[in-house]
Amino acid sequence: MTGSAPVLRPVASALSTGTRNPRDLWPEHARRLYDHLMALYGEDDPLPTLAASWIAHQRSDNTRRSYARGFRVFEEYAREHGTHPVAVKFTLADGFRLWLETTPQWQRVKGGRPGEMTRTGKPYSDASRANSLSAASSFFRFLDKVSDDGVKNPFDAVQRPYIDPDFSSTPGYTEQEWAKLLVTARDAHRVAAYRKRTYALLLVLYTCCLRIDALLNARIEHLGYDRGHHVLRVKVKGGGRAKKPIPPAAWDALQDYLASRDAESAWLFCTASGGKLDEPAVWRTLQSIAERAGLPRRGPHGTKVDAITHALAKPDARPDKVQRWADHRDSRTTQRYNKRKELLDDSPGYSLAADVAGALAQRTD
Repeated sequence: MTGSAPVLRPVASALSTGTRNPRDLWPEHARRLYDHLMALYGEDDPLPTLAASWIAHQRSDNTRRSYARGFRVFEEYAREHGTHPVAVKFTLADGFRLWLETTPQWQRVKGGRPGEMTRTGKPYSDASRANSLSAASSFFRFLDKVSDDGVKNPFDAVQRPYIDPDFSSTPGYTEQEWAKLLVTARDAHRVAAYRKRTYALLLVLYTCCLRIDALLNARIEHLGYDRGHHVLRVKVKGGGRAKKPIPPAAWDALQDYLASRDAESAWLFCTASGGKLDEPAVWRTLQSIAERAGLPRRGPHGTKVDAITHALAKPDARPDKVQRWADHRDSRTTQRYNKRKELLDDSPGYSLAADVAGALAQRTD
């Protein structure tokens, strides 16, 4: 593999100096990426330390997870083309863009050995391609900061997919469908032992308008009481913190779940052994419940979209209050959800179709 970037070795070595190793403070996704790269490149290569330090440098857990996933795709591409990731130039970087458009994604082999994967999935989506390109570009910007001589970012001139902020491929649920999903979680979850946890998680997620990563990072100590309201203190997108009021129905479900737990845990939502519940587990659970409820399969990320859309559809809705509840700094972000509502339920096409249908019926008579 060419271009092991010896100029960056002193930077990586400097991270290990001092009385305390900075690696001890790395968050989960930085440690995982470090272990993954160490198995591929070994201790003599600076890449594992530099990449993990870059991930640890990111402000939010969601960004760290997203960038670590995107960087793995880029690293695999560079390695397969015989080039060290740090030594990638513009031509290969632009080739990565084209490679993402046609390359099938990894999928588990049905009936295969545990962990056995094959590239037989669909090509990467626009969002996935944009994430991988953004991650690679962010990594090179980080290298430019930590290198005394500077590092040119080969992704500066690489075109990225356009992501329409008003479009989401995630199927939306109506309020009635949400009620059906909650009842299914409470009464018909395939694993009875997890019904209270799943019901409470969904109810808090929906009625508090939370991102799934914010809720899964919440701890028991973050519950509180303020001016007549049960509240949950969470870290929101961008690194800020918010105090979210928990409605009575969600609070009762949460207390019922906490009282039923066998394992002692500091996490608000935990596994059976007391560990932190992770997003893949929640994703699988919600898809299973949606299928049992006869609804489109989906993960937890559309929950906040539904909550905002439903809140904006109320007759007495105030967009400024919904914006604060959704933790949006910019009102235009909230209005994008409102536009989504107008483009569906309030589409003028429905009234046009009704008039046409009436006229056609008269002609038939």
